[in-house]
Amino acid sequence: MSWSFSIGRLFGSDLRIHITFFLLLAWVGYAAYATAGWSGALENVVFVILLFACVVAHEFGHALTARRYGIKTPSITLLPIGGLAQLEKMPEKPGQEILVALAGPMVNVAIWAILMLAGAKMPLEMTGELDLTGPGFLGRLAFVNLFLAVFNLIPAFPMDGGRVFRALLSLAMDRVQATRVAATAGQIVAFLFGFAGLSSGNPVLILIAVFVFVAANAESQDVAMRAVARQLSARDATITTFETLLPSDTLQAAASALVHSTQHEFPVVEADGTFLGFVTRNALFAALAQDGPRTRPVSEIMQTDIPSLKLTAKLEKVLDRLYKGAPAVAVTDSKGNMVGYITRENVGELMVINGR
Repeated sequence: MSWSFSIGRLFGSDLRIHITFFLLLAWVGYAAYATAGWSGALENVVFVILLFACVVAHEFGHALTARRYGIKTPSITLLPIGGLAQLEKMPEKPGQEILVALAGPMVNVAIWAILMLAGAKMPLEMTGELDLTGPGFLGRLAFVNLFLAVFNLIPAFPMDGGRVFRALLSLAMDRVQATRVAATAGQIVAFLFGFAGLSSGNPVLILIAVFVFVAANAESQDVAMRAVARQLSARDATITTFETLLPSDTLQAAASALVHSTQHEFPVVEADGTFLGFVTRNALFAALAQDGPRTRPVSEIMQTDIPSLKLTAKLEKVLDRLYKGAPAVAVTDSKGNMVGYITRENVGELMVINGR
């Protein structure tokens, strides 16, 4: 995810923090300092850090449970509105999806129980006021964990409860239709959050509403796309007419090719046709912006970690490779020779043509 950076690896996943998370810390600290001084600011910032540690534990609940079914989690990113575990995919068996979805909220329930056993107090009036300063620090942390568990169990995408809802619906209907129903529920919830945010002047609720609405729609489109992709092969989406570059071609030559074609990425091949990698438009723009010599060879900026698949491979496998961040997937024939490539854009065009 852009605007995020890695702080290390934990349990095989890259743990990342989005830059806007520090804006949240600064805002919380400043607001607390204005009303309670330095001690209040410090206590609020520590509370938020501990809260997000609980969020990380929540996401690892999903990640470690998914690993039981052979699903990896390349990264987990902390955002101001929570955490985002990038699972390679969700299990499609309803029982497995339910367990993976429930694992996160159950971690929050476990943290709540541990804090209560440690002496945390949760007075009833806490449900109406979450003042982070003063006595009851552990009680407030316990309450927020319980709130996170309940909130995430709302039966609407992209919350965990929405995935449980989709899995249960999948027992009676196909997965695409079940996803549409759960996504629609998510968008209804997003509308309610947005209305509540606008009515109360709460920008956090509005931000959550936008995130929920967009994520629900994206999930529905992704599942529908995969359903179509299972019926197609790489051959159906392969770009076979394209310009290539030699590794010795200059940045100027690549820029000229970019201007005079509709391609956003260019395969780099040896004179004998051996595929080496891709030069993307973004990489070319970045290199040109450095004001270096435009006589530099494109081999210096090409991306070499490009996945390749056979023409007969299922298109769903292509989507898996593209979702992992590759700019394109090289397509080869039975002899291993590159015959074309596939990008997200032309997969999207193929889906439109197929009515998705």
